[in-house]
Amino acid sequence: FGFREADARNNFSSLPEPHRLVNYDDEVSQAQHPKKAWVAPEASVDKSKIYSGQEEAWDQNTEQLFEQNPSWEDVRWLKREVCRDLPLIVKGIMTAEDAIEAKKAGADGVMVSNHGGRGLDSALPTIDVLPEIVAAVGDQFPVLLDSGIRRGTDVLKALALGATAVGIGKPLFFALSVGGEDAVLNLLQMFQRETEAAMAICGCKSVSDV
Repeated sequence: FGFREADARNNFSSLPEPHRLVNYDDEVSQAQHPKKAWVAPEASVDKSKIYSGQEEAWDQNTEQLFEQNPSWEDVRWLKREVCRDLPLIVKGIMTAEDAIEAKKAGADGVMVSNHGGRGLDSALPTIDVLPEIVAAVGDQFPVLLDSGIRRGTDVLKALALGATAVGIGKPLFFALSVGGEDAVLNLLQMFQRETEAAMAICGCKSVSDV
């Protein structure tokens, strides 16, 4: 996930007691899913460092929750065993080649994302790689986009370049932390107003006109 300098600077390396990521605790997982049918047989997740604070930043410890060597076979397994009746969207796609591989592996769509720049400093913006990905998978395959969506004009630009939909992350959490549910509602209304205004100025009556 990269190195979170702000977390290290603020000594945020683990959750303070008694807080826990209970949905990841072994005892909770075993009680709720005794057969663990949802866990890939080859999964190898080391949970020993999650609460240790061994690394300087929180992400370096929590990244131990995740499989370190995912492959396209994992995507095929997820679609076959877990998402039979649910759409499977592969997030983190930044190249046409990976979008094609995701589609071949059975994904129902992809999300073009650099995870908000959390992983690699100076990574390409998602809006720059969107057109080649849309061209590679075709307009009948859902291509979502996030990372950098801050205004309604950002939504319009993504749609114009072929995105099926966009996701918003940081603005939502900023609003939630400042003003709770009411602020999140206000944020979504702002996005709607800005998007509708941008579309009108561009002469678009509906999303299909973009």
